[in-house]
Amino acid sequence: MRRRAHAADDPSRRPQSTGLSKRTSTQRTSLKQRGAARHSGEGREPSDRDQHTLTHAVIAATGLFTPEQSISNAELVAAYNAYAERFNADHAAEILEGDVAELTPSSVEFIEKASGIRSRFVLDKAGVLDPARMAPNIPERPDDALSVMAEMAVAAAREAIAAWGKPVSEIGAVLCAASNMPRPYPALSIEVQQALGIEGFAFDMNVACSSATFGIKTAADFIASGSVKAVLMVNPEVCSAHLNFRDRDSHFIFGDVATAVIIESSDQAGPGGWDILGTRLKTVFSNNIRNNFGFLNNAAPEGIGQPDKLFIQQGRKVFKDVVPMVSEMIVDHARDLGIDPATLKRMWLHQANINMNQFIGRKVMGREPTAEENVIILDDYANTSSAGSIIAFHLRQQAMAAGDIGLICSFGAGYSAGTVFVRKRA
Repeated sequence: MRRRAHAADDPSRRPQSTGLSKRTSTQRTSLKQRGAARHSGEGREPSDRDQHTLTHAVIAATGLFTPEQSISNAELVAAYNAYAERFNADHAAEILEGDVAELTPSSVEFIEKASGIRSRFVLDKAGVLDPARMAPNIPERPDDALSVMAEMAVAAAREAIAAWGKPVSEIGAVLCAASNMPRPYPALSIEVQQALGIEGFAFDMNVACSSATFGIKTAADFIASGSVKAVLMVNPEVCSAHLNFRDRDSHFIFGDVATAVIIESSDQAGPGGWDILGTRLKTVFSNNIRNNFGFLNNAAPEGIGQPDKLFIQQGRKVFKDVVPMVSEMIVDHARDLGIDPATLKRMWLHQANINMNQFIGRKVMGREPTAEENVIILDDYANTSSAGSIIAFHLRQQAMAAGDIGLICSFGAGYSAGTVFVRKRA
């Protein structure tokens, strides 16, 4: 697999400390636990007294892996329309009798109006554009070879580690937060951990498109508790593998990518980076975005290969439900942190749909945000699930001054949503 990410040398290995500091009294332990709970993001900004009892978390570095291959809307439409034409010809009699629905052609205009997407990066272009296949061709690898998703994650992680400038021996945990994993076990995060030579522990987590913000909060909580001093979080997304390219309403939505974030303790962080001011998470169950693929399919083989074993959604219902939920969540969290949402310098929102992002931006800021304030990268990358807001953050955080405040926000299947308010460090 060809890679665009920065290729850094493998970091050196040395024994990893647990990161747990010694405490001289029960009272000190209790005080720190209470302080960590207050800093979980579910309330006010910490007071001066809290500053002496908390270990704050900092986003120290990010990395990005982008596949070499890209598909334009025109290419995707041509492939889909060739498939639809063949389908309609093969089922002409059933269509005439009303037993089968005729497939409607797609168009570049339809895609851009519905989503704002113009292209997407993918691991395999040929398979997606083959009307007889309509799926990426990603061969299985031997068990003793680095898996495709681990390879993507490692590439993004190496770029983040190079930007961080510290040895991997200072990382105490690896989190893989993504919408799909290649297998139930062993955990992908542990494979990434081994490939990078990191000690400590690792685990996978999945909250669909919100996985990255949930991962940032999890990492920040580990740091606040003193469990570790630094965490590597990776978000490898091969969304083309779970997308139904035969569905006109969704065949254009997703792309492939991997991102990485290093979160570390403020007491060891160097200059630059971003103080995490607060994190907040929310989930509300909904079937409006769903994927029924899983190991239990083997127990009901009649369902294998059915459309519900790929990504399915009811887009209008999602828009109606999620936009007000996320807008209110952002405003409420900002208020609790003492932040005026109208003064945010950047919003790095989940890159799902330009109409959703523009609506949320207006609701949060009380006006039409500028293109600089409400960052959009989905025109080039499409929806990359958990990685979208991190791509936006990685690519569009320049020209911000110390003290400037921004928001990393995710929302998606579950429903799930996460907000991470950050402040630029000197």
